[in-house]
Amino acid sequence: MTKRIINSENAPAPIGPYSQSVFAGDTLYVSGQIPFDQITGEMINENITEETHQVMKNIEAILSEAGMGFEHIVKCSIFIKDMNQFSTINEAYGAYFKTDPPARETVEVARLPKDVNVEISCIAVKS
Repeated sequence: MTKRIINSENAPAPIGPYSQSVFAGDTLYVSGQIPFDQITGEMINENITEETHQVMKNIEAILSEAGMGFEHIVKCSIFIKDMNQFSTINEAYGAYFKTDPPARETVEVARLPKDVNVEISCIAVKS
């Protein structure tokens, strides 16, 4: 198996000993993304809708660097600070999957990196 690191300058740089994503064979494993705007250097945290859209933009930048798109995602994991925001996050997230959405779980957690409200990771397969 060949392992290849994929990093995008348009997504937040890792804040620890991990890569933005790793290709293993035809599968891309994308690390959890938070709502940091790499272009402006600002954390997007005005509301959960904007936070979720920024997370998805970061995922999109990484997918693009790997020559992929949202249609290649087969699994997502969503970590949220407040399950009461589930429907709002779900609405923003759903805008990126018009047909055949990936498998997914959503988990409420006590705390996320940089005290954000949402973090999303995913697995994509190049077909």
